[in-house]
Amino acid sequence: MTMAMESSFKNMTICLFVICIVCSSLLAGVYALTKEPIDAAAKAKNEAAIKEVLPEVTAAIEEERTVTMDGVEYTYNLGYDEQGNTVGCAINVETLGFGGPIAMKVGFDASGVIWNTKVLSQAETPGLGAKCTETAFSDQFKGFNPYEKKLAVKKDGGDVDAITASTITSRAYADGLATALKVFETIVATPMPLN
Repeated sequence: MTMAMESSFKNMTICLFVICIVCSSLLAGVYALTKEPIDAAAKAKNEAAIKEVLPEVTAAIEEERTVTMDGVEYTYNLGYDEQGNTVGCAINVETLGFGGPIAMKVGFDASGVIWNTKVLSQAETPGLGAKCTETAFSDQFKGFNPYEKKLAVKKDGGDVDAITASTITSRAYADGLATALKVFETIVATPMPLN
């Protein structure tokens, strides 16, 4: 006849501790196995976005740099043509939309004209604000000269066509582009200018 082990606080604590150690070890192992592929995928996604927002004549992309503007650090990459001339700048910015932060990459040519934009992440309402990722909305910014047009939705006196029923997202997108323009101007004004 075997006697069942009596349940006690000490036994339950030891059992819970062993379970936590085993689970923590398993999670650490999974993290170690997946970290490198996840980092590689994120790097590839970032490189593809840089190529998408810089002019086609870009032959080389410089490693990521940072610039501080108004106490916030922004990352950017410069693009060069075959002769080594700076042809563009891809800047990462984040703005607050209706559903939360909208992270995007904004590409400028060397004169400050927006070459292209790419949303990297967003949490806007599906079917409404999430349309900011669609080319029907973002294509209006290709070749957008912010020195000749106003980066604001038409409802606010600007030149940006808002997404139907998503004015907050459209405003946030335009604000993100305006921030990217200020960052671009800060980069140009640094001791290592674009040209």
